[in-house]
Amino acid sequence: MGSRNITFNTIENVSLVDKVEANLVQLLQQQQLKIGDSIPTELELTQQLGVSRTVVREALLRLRLMGLIESKKKKGSVITSPDLFGNMSKSMNPHILTPETLREVFEIRLVLEIGMADLLFNRITKKDIEDLKHIVENEPPATQFHLFNVEHEIAFHGKLYEITGNDTLKKFQKMLLPVFDYVHNSGLLKKQLMLKMFVSHKELVHILETGTPEQFRNGMRNHLENHFARLFS
Repeated sequence: MGSRNITFNTIENVSLVDKVEANLVQLLQQQQLKIGDSIPTELELTQQLGVSRTVVREALLRLRLMGLIESKKKKGSVITSPDLFGNMSKSMNPHILTPETLREVFEIRLVLEIGMADLLFNRITKKDIEDLKHIVENEPPATQFHLFNVEHEIAFHGKLYEITGNDTLKKFQKMLLPVFDYVHNSGLLKKQLMLKMFVSHKELVHILETGTPEQFRNGMRNHLENHFARLFS
């Protein structure tokens, strides 16, 4: 490892750990290291960066916590594939997020569900359609006015995320569910007890079975109009 030509930015005397961390990330980019490749040892990094071993060790610890590197026997620290939402999920506690952040997270969920139409139509199966019909069969019939039921929402929309077949999207949805539930019941959103519901879950299933992605996007947008109204009105 010592024979590699590595270019680092100059390290200043302020926030050394932050700057060493940034240089280490730069190292990964410059060397085009792949998963499983070893990075320089603590001693090599100490010599190349001109900082103490304690500073290098703390910067490496940060990279480990981010899931960018891990320790391997006989190989030292190696590049690894991080869990994209692992660290984020630990801080996604709705009780410690500001109302503004909660609203923005809630908006992300709405955008995702309107935007997943193409994935759904490319990957949905007849079995998925039957599963969705089973989920919605016990829901109350759509009427001009309809109160949202959080359990129905989670069951139906959770199935949609599953149908996408995108594991990262499913992890993200699982992380967002507690926030959705909390925001929905917290009083942070505008209170609207009786709202017009243009498209029901059953109608969305019908679109998935016989319609087009564009029809589904419009249907989902209408279905979620109550949520958007509570956010933006």
